[in-house]
Amino acid sequence: MAEDTKPIIVKRIKKVAGGHHGGAWKIAYADFVTAMMAFFLLMWLLGSTAKGDLQGISEYFKTPLKVAMAGGDGSGASDSVLKGGGNNITKKQGQVTKKEDAPKDKKPDLKSAQEAVEKAEMEKLEALKKRIEEAIASSVTLSKFKNQLLIDITSEGLRIQIVDDQNRPMFASAKAELQPYAKQILHELGGTLNGVSNKISLSGHTDAVPYPTGEKYYSNWELSSDRANASRRELIAGGMEEDKLLRVVGLASAVLFDKANPTNPVNRRISIIIMNKKTEQDIIKDDASVNVSSDDTSPDLSAVTAGQH
Repeated sequence: MAEDTKPIIVKRIKKVAGGHHGGAWKIAYADFVTAMMAFFLLMWLLGSTAKGDLQGISEYFKTPLKVAMAGGDGSGASDSVLKGGGNNITKKQGQVTKKEDAPKDKKPDLKSAQEAVEKAEMEKLEALKKRIEEAIASSVTLSKFKNQLLIDITSEGLRIQIVDDQNRPMFASAKAELQPYAKQILHELGGTLNGVSNKISLSGHTDAVPYPTGEKYYSNWELSSDRANASRRELIAGGMEEDKLLRVVGLASAVLFDKANPTNPVNRRISIIIMNKKTEQDIIKDDASVNVSSDDTSPDLSAVTAGQH
């Protein structure tokens, strides 16, 4: 009986957690999804980034160590996301300078601009003054009368004054007839003035001595106007183009050169002003001073008399 008894064998199967039904695949899948998200995010960034930004990012990844060692932001950036990289990816334009270096937006400073223009024009007039003084010194005709040629710079421009000398008046007494030497001066100046681009203003002046003949309708106002026009004709005869003249006036003794001595011969003079742009523009805008039609830019100035300037 004992021989027929068989031992009972118990097989124990050891179960291993996981297998193809475990959680390892979930980790792999999560890694895959993360990678895909990163890929699509990269594609979106590349598609929405400006060319200049891409260039900055590219430069960063080409030489990141160089930028790090040199310190500061890279050449590609101003307010960059990556040190040494390109611009903020939200920018629509390409690379820009750093904020602290970029010019601040502000309204144009008109006063500073005007001052710069005036300074440049003053330098131009100073150079012209020197050139005319050299021309007078080198001219056989003008150098003889240099004491009667006064050159200075005023608020209107460069002024050349031809003044009477005690023993050498420019005009015949109480007349608008130029002396031969005065014609020579004006001829020489006419050729010189034609070489400048500025417009010219011409004014005649007398001293305070009343007009001698006592004519009722002719005074120092008419005399100064006639002398100014006589001088205008001689400047043109000397080669100056007529359209360079913008104003011809007679001022009698209203603007004395020697205020302390109104009868001083030096008060009898012709004043030629090479006008600056501001004076020129003011005259053009003032219809009371000049009336130049669009069809005739060279009006007959011979009719300019007192009260018609």
